[in-house]
Amino acid sequence: MLNFIRRTLLNKSQDLSAESFGREERTRIAASVILLEAAHADNECTKEELEHVIETLRSDFKLSQEHAEDLVELAHHERKNAVDLFEFTNHINSEFSKAEKKAVLQAVWRIIHLDGQLEKHEDHFARKLTHLLRLTPDDMIAAKLQAREETY
Repeated sequence: MLNFIRRTLLNKSQDLSAESFGREERTRIAASVILLEAAHADNECTKEELEHVIETLRSDFKLSQEHAEDLVELAHHERKNAVDLFEFTNHINSEFSKAEKKAVLQAVWRIIHLDGQLEKHEDHFARKLTHLLRLTPDDMIAAKLQAREETY
């Protein structure tokens, strides 16, 4: 799979869309895009945030460092070409349980809390994501508080 991702990224004539991958990999890509969006919510993606995204993918999906890095590279492309998050959240809604969606939201909050500041764009993103993932405001608050405890 890693070689396929690399070949795809290097060969611009090939389809770079998530649809060219299997269902499990599309789910990973969707989650990666959401995590990257959280890292960019304040219009600045720091090295620490990017490393945290990669580590989250490694631990949550049991991936190698190389696979997680390739996935983030592909997710950057998907994020750049996406009109909105609906295609990614819709895929996650169809593939993830409520508990798994809560885990994604918690990972988003961990990324947001990394710099120690909560900006209005980040808060807005988390609220919008909560709605898109069909979670409740209580789920969002619980994820935010749990992530804050883990981060600080």
